[in-house]
Amino acid sequence: MGRPSKLSDAQWDALKQRLIAGEKAADLAREYRVSKSAISGRVSKRAETVRSVANQIVAADQALKDLPLPEQAMTLSLVDELKSISTHMAGAGKFSAASAHRLAGIAHDLVQLIDDAQPEKSMAAIQRFSAMTKLSNEASHIPLNLLAANKDAVKLIQKDAPVLPVKVVVQVEDASQPEAQ
Repeated sequence: MGRPSKLSDAQWDALKQRLIAGEKAADLAREYRVSKSAISGRVSKRAETVRSVANQIVAADQALKDLPLPEQAMTLSLVDELKSISTHMAGAGKFSAASAHRLAGIAHDLVQLIDDAQPEKSMAAIQRFSAMTKLSNEASHIPLNLLAANKDAVKLIQKDAPVLPVKVVVQVEDASQPEAQ
């Protein structure tokens, strides 16, 4: 693990905003008393990404304005439709993941009915287990594909997810006293 930063997260955010606004990394490095390479490693790439996306939005906005009004309306309608499709696919992924989870639970319950000593006597249970496992695996295709397509975003979400507090209860007993019978 690396050395802790001299700057707080809020200071890094302020520095990034100023870098995005056009201030020079060298000037910010002097002001914040950090190296230019620290700025480069921590925020320059993100700042460049933000600038790039902003430029793309400006270019798309200009391209939209250059279209005749009827085509602007068609374009905005298509944008709304594409966003809707994306939202529905995310919902489908969520519901498919829940279905896969439930079907895997049912399969787990069914596997308990299989006689390990004589599995041939449990063919009906094996077939039901096999069918539930297959359905569970098929239901997992959409969410797995969405995760694979968005693995960088998923990593970022997991990294930034808050760590929930855990309550730990420790019970201490005096071992020098004999147990009551």
